[in-house]
Amino acid sequence: MNTVPASIPVLRWAAERAHLSDTALERSFRKWDLWLSGDALPTLKQLEDFARLTHTPIGYFFLPEPPALQLPIPDFRTRRDEALAEPSTALLDTLYLCQQRQDWYREYARIHGFARLEFVSSASEDVQPEQVADSMREVLGLSVAERRRLSTWTDALRQLISRAEDAGILVMASSIVGSNSHRKLDATEFRGFALVDDRAPLIFINASDSKAAQMFTIAHELAHIWSGESGVSDPEAGSVPKQGLERWCNRVAAELLMPMDALNEAYDIDAPVADEIQRLAHLFKVSSLVALRRLFDAGFIDRDTLWLNYRQEVERIWALDRGTGGGDFYRTLAARTGKRFARAVFSSTLEGQTLFRDAFRMLGMRKTSTFYEAARELGVMV
Repeated sequence: MNTVPASIPVLRWAAERAHLSDTALERSFRKWDLWLSGDALPTLKQLEDFARLTHTPIGYFFLPEPPALQLPIPDFRTRRDEALAEPSTALLDTLYLCQQRQDWYREYARIHGFARLEFVSSASEDVQPEQVADSMREVLGLSVAERRRLSTWTDALRQLISRAEDAGILVMASSIVGSNSHRKLDATEFRGFALVDDRAPLIFINASDSKAAQMFTIAHELAHIWSGESGVSDPEAGSVPKQGLERWCNRVAAELLMPMDALNEAYDIDAPVADEIQRLAHLFKVSSLVALRRLFDAGFIDRDTLWLNYRQEVERIWALDRGTGGGDFYRTLAARTGKRFARAVFSSTLEGQTLFRDAFRMLGMRKTSTFYEAARELGVMV
């Protein structure tokens, strides 16, 4: 039986990144502890199985030390004063998949003569957030009054995504990597990212987060599109990021979702803060943290009150169930890939311009029958 000299440091590194314990690995690889001590070597087949289990390129196991992996776009995530962990394979693979989709759509848009989107890179940190939020509302056709009439945060989120896609932005939201339900995305690692392009701007939202939190994330990533700066973010309404761009994007997002003039009209000065932030969150279809931060921005509460309620709200929110995957396959597909992107791929494939193999890879499908049914569900076929 042929064995291969797999690097022990890389074996440990791959296991840690995949969050696999020694006990779990020993159930699949009986000699796992011997591999780590150097007293035994894996066979090529075993190493291939381990690479597949940990989502690690097999070539890495022949390096003396683990590679230093970096995100392909700027990293704007913060964790207070803690050093950020190396990006997970789930985050990296999601980014790479979205970049592939964007590359395909950019060429599709060019072939079909789609105009460049003027709002992309139309603002900067020097522009007042109120002015940028006004521009967004105009481009996306958004109205605070209209959103307040919606029943749920889910309805408000769907409306925001729909308006963004109508304006030409690819919006994808998923809680898993591609279509693999066994590979979950972690909202504590990242909440979203933006890939700026004037023909194919793309926003990805981590759907494992709550609906209200996703509202703020998409608004934050829209600000990235307007600024012309791609990046991975973990926007949190109540926090104050160190990076100037992230602070600016947070301010734009807050103004888009909860304009100061509308807040001044709606605020009940006699209500307890804890009750008022819940009422305002429901009224504007935002998270309670957005409502809390806006009360501070408006001068209705002081800093001590802000942080006291902020800590309580964070604890309350994380005690709730997060967003989950599942549900109707075709509706889930439209959310994961975005309707604009999916319809373009279906149309291009049915016209013979894109291979079914490539369409299946980008859409996360395996069967032709599923492809045709999904095309009918999205109105591309009758």
